Amino acid sequence: MAKILGISGSPRKKSCYTALEAALDAARAQGDIETELVSLRAKAITPCMHCNKCLRDESDRCTVYHDDMDELYDKFYGADGILIACPVYDMNITPQLAAFFSRFRSAWRLSGEKPYFFAKKVGAAMSVGGTRNGGQEAVIHCITNFYSTHGITICSGGGSIYAGASLWNPGDGSGTMDDPFGMENARALGEKLAVLTKIMKNAEI
Repeated sequence: MAKILGISGSPRKKSCYTALEAALDAARAQGDIETELVSLRAKAITPCMHCNKCLRDESDRCTVYHDDMDELYDKFYGADGILIACPVYDMNITPQLAAFFSRFRSAWRLSGEKPYFFAKKVGAAMSVGGTRNGGQEAVIHCITNFYSTHGITICSGGGSIYAGASLWNPGDGSGTMDDPFGMENARALGEKLAVLTKIMKNAEI
């Protein structure tokens, strides 16, 4: 059975979380898929300071800071598919997701020892903005750039979804998710991610 890890980069449990849940539900409906949703909300994640101690210690995780990333490393490395959802913060990802991304300096060790470790993982991206064209593509590109950095196979939405699922909700802080078209695309992305994840997990490399 393949496992898909959903990561919500929002500091709030509202619209972004709702869209991610819907995508993971659609992924499970494809069969032979286990999912887990992790929220970075209220997580203690100290940003990387690029000291390279993890590389000198030959560790696949940070050896300076021991915080909530300790558990998240295991979840991330153990997943076959990854779906990251993040709201738009000033045309960029949230500080919480940025800190999470920064802590994967240590992942270079895994890439060197196991060239296909990340290539067999499949990653997809989703973003929620305060308007229909509110910076979602910038956030999706940031997420897919993270995948590219580590050699993770990217699952695009295809069709009208392109790089990833883009949704919107009112930017007044209400968190109301009233975007049927966006939710439909979120579910479609979850389905495609499930299919591609199973293909890559069973690929003989």
